[in-house]
Amino acid sequence: MRVVELRKVSKKYVLGRPFYALKDVDLVVEKGEFLSILGPSGSGKSTLLHIMGLLDTPSSGRVLFKGRDVSKMSEEERAEIRNKEIGFVFQFFYLSPFLTAKENVMLPMMFAGEVDERRAEELLKRVGLGNKMNNKPHQLSGGERQRVAIARALANEPSLILADEPTGNLDSKTGREVLKLFKELWKEGNTLVLVTHDEKLSKAAERRVRLLDGRIIG
Repeated sequence: MRVVELRKVSKKYVLGRPFYALKDVDLVVEKGEFLSILGPSGSGKSTLLHIMGLLDTPSSGRVLFKGRDVSKMSEEERAEIRNKEIGFVFQFFYLSPFLTAKENVMLPMMFAGEVDERRAEELLKRVGLGNKMNNKPHQLSGGERQRVAIARALANEPSLILADEPTGNLDSKTGREVLKLFKELWKEGNTLVLVTHDEKLSKAAERRVRLLDGRIIG
């Protein structure tokens, strides 16, 4: 099954003159796939991830999520898919500083109206933080914060996990540990897309595509 499909997707900005962050991108992510999108800074990687995650809309082209045309949906429908079907992991974690690790994991559940405290606890145990559920972000290391973010991404059993430079704010050892966790999640049947500028990191994925100047080049 195709989880997300991009057909001739372009994203144009006007900054004095027109500028294309993405140009005629065709991309398919199948269920159970681990895909890395590799490219230098400014290549359009984050723009592509935001469009795949329904955080942004293309200037032209079509985005299909599990066969449904996103362009025909209301913002409320897109928001519901984002919350229930897509898990996000970002470079800078974006945890609420006022909530505990467990409460941060429960946030997507609260937005979905289906809070499962036991599932939040199990997810934190799954990422190796069973003994730090009640810690707030300032009481956790960078690697531990990213693990909380990964647990949060899994909260609503998403169809797709999108990770944007997830090891970019971590030291090399901690980054390898987080990458190992992603590979374990993939082997458990999750669908992952990893965006990175790091050649070595991208090799962990099952399939790689390269992005340059807003176009897929291989």
